[in-house]
Amino acid sequence: MIPITRARPAQEAVNPALVRMRIVATGLLVAMAVVFLVSRAIGPVHPAIGFVRAFAEAAMVGGLADWFAVTALFRHPLGVPIPHTAIIPRNKDRIGDTLAVFLRDNFLLPAVISRRMRRLDVAGAIARWLTDPPEGAGGRFRSGASKLVAQVLEGLDPARLGGMVKAGIGARLRETEMSPILGQLLKASIAEGRHAPLLDAGIRWAAQALAANDHLIRAMVHDRAGSLLRWTGLDGAVANKLIDGLDKLLGEVAEDPHHPLRVRAEEGLARFAEDLQHDPAMRARIETLKNELLGNPAMQRWLDGLWEQARAALLGIARDPERAMAGKLGDILRQLGETLQRDPRLSHTINRFVRRAVVGIAADYGDGIVRLVSETVRGWDADTITRRLENAVGRDLQYIRVNGTIVGGLVGLAIHTIDLLL
Repeated sequence: MIPITRARPAQEAVNPALVRMRIVATGLLVAMAVVFLVSRAIGPVHPAIGFVRAFAEAAMVGGLADWFAVTALFRHPLGVPIPHTAIIPRNKDRIGDTLAVFLRDNFLLPAVISRRMRRLDVAGAIARWLTDPPEGAGGRFRSGASKLVAQVLEGLDPARLGGMVKAGIGARLRETEMSPILGQLLKASIAEGRHAPLLDAGIRWAAQALAANDHLIRAMVHDRAGSLLRWTGLDGAVANKLIDGLDKLLGEVAEDPHHPLRVRAEEGLARFAEDLQHDPAMRARIETLKNELLGNPAMQRWLDGLWEQARAALLGIARDPERAMAGKLGDILRQLGETLQRDPRLSHTINRFVRRAVVGIAADYGDGIVRLVSETVRGWDADTITRRLENAVGRDLQYIRVNGTIVGGLVGLAIHTIDLLL
């Protein structure tokens, strides 16, 4: 629900263009009145005076009629409460309701918005902006937006905001079942051969661990050997053979990609990937491990540090957007723009997402927007709405007064000519 605010609008200055046109229209009307009075005072000293008088008389009548009509829209002419005048102040509530209905029926219908959004290439506009950022107004927009983001980030309580971010991340991770995702990632890695470095690293680690802990193997063989082997010293030879055999085996596994042990390890990884996706017991164990990990204080401290790093990075970008755009972030954004230009499927997906988002906003909040418009207009006083509408269309209405004066004079001139001819 969109909150309705009934704040009284600030006093607005009168449009200078309206004032100029009002002076012109009124001046023309006064000039016609002066011409009429002068021509009437002179009398029929010349035949042309009759034409001038007829023109001025009719022009004065036409100008007065249009002045009355235009003035009656916004106020009572000369302050006299004549019926059916001050139309806009008396009907401001109905104007607000009509405007709200017009907005709803012509702009906020989901079908109308969807049809119009299909003509907009939002992804294309984003791609052009990212690959070739506009100068001038675009630079001012980036600067203003960056300052706004920096002020918002600095003004918000870091601990509270960090807690909200951390809670949001934690909630999303708890809602997401990780086991199928991990299984799909592992399966894709195996199919593309990207698991090989992992196996090689594991083999190297085992070889290093064996070399670093050979004394433990020797001690184990010594403790478990019989007294005869210890007396003859053969336990040391057995330990050496065992260590050398294990070291040789690890070397062969590392060098031979088709070694039976390596093949067995890959088969084990493949089974593990399948279990992650389809075995209920394995999925339950992974979920339990995930929840225990999320509840670990060390994980909470890591998320806190991650948020602080992200906040510092956002502040750095907001304070110096040009420098950020010139670095890796700028390269990433430009690559994104180029990808949008080359990939029509991605552009179509983004446009469809934007269209559905806007349609969803209209469907969810359209009635609230309509009520906001209606209640806002109702909350204005009569003087405010009169002043705003007069500033918007009053200049054109003053042209009507000018046209009425001239057309009225021409009509009077034509009637006077017809009278003379008859």
